[in-house]
Amino acid sequence: MYRQGKVVFLSHCILNQNSVVKPLARAKGGYNKIIEEIIKRDIGIYQIMCPENKYLGLHRLPKTKQEYDNKDYRKVCKDIACEVVADIEKYTNNSNKVLGIIGISESPTCSYNKNKGILFEEIFYLLKEKCISIPILNVPTDYLEEKQNEKFIDKLIDFLDNKTTDINIEIK
Repeated sequence: MYRQGKVVFLSHCILNQNSVVKPLARAKGGYNKIIEEIIKRDIGIYQIMCPENKYLGLHRLPKTKQEYDNKDYRKVCKDIACEVVADIEKYTNNSNKVLGIIGISESPTCSYNKNKGILFEEIFYLLKEKCISIPILNVPTDYLEEKQNEKFIDKLIDFLDNKTTDINIEIK
């Protein structure tokens, strides 16, 4: 009765910066401003599991995509991608609108810019295979919770309100 039926899929660290490699965390807990904009709009939040944390734990060192790109890590990412895509299908098949996925720019795992992260490669490969289009937005590498981020927050608002097409990447 009270459901709005909208959900956004988020990289794990947007809600929990404690899962990020220590020198790379950019907020004390989560990205509160991003989360607040989602909550203000009564949009559900789906937190994608962090494969880096699952694979190496919390006390890992920073790694590049090339260092992560091995058979075992790719398997972890494929397994998570299968769950994410299955859940996207469940939501859409039950009259919900998946507004998109928010990732982390330049992440070796959760980026969807020129150097796609391994998890997002796997997710978007499966989505393409199933002919599902999903908008994507990346949190920029210079995003810090304590600094002014109006330009990105404006893009986020447009993304959440479906008012823009320039940040949507469609897979067909």
